[in-house]
Amino acid sequence: MRIEFHRSRSGRSYFEDFLDELPKADQSVILAVFEDIRQHGFNALGCQFRQIDGKLWEIKIRTSGGGWRFFYVNLAADFIHVLHSYKKQGQKAPQREIELARKRLKEVLR
Repeated sequence: MRIEFHRSRSGRSYFEDFLDELPKADQSVILAVFEDIRQHGFNALGCQFRQIDGKLWEIKIRTSGGGWRFFYVNLAADFIHVLHSYKKQGQKAPQREIELARKRLKEVLR
């Protein structure tokens, strides 16, 4: 599966910025899971996929440092575009995190 990570207009990678703030152990787990997704698609181990709303989906990854969420859009059968990442803090995704992902989704679908 092809995975693309959303970038700002200036080319800055939101995903790389997010990863840089995490402990190395969490970075390793997250990168390993994304590599498994590349190789095995939606059959990847170490994560869960869940529809949030319409075209907006979520990848859930657990590490020793906590639960991490990655909003994405499925642009083709074998292509996902990761829009936004955040640390899970409660039962429901915070509305501001969902709104930011929706804003980036609109940019991608233009």
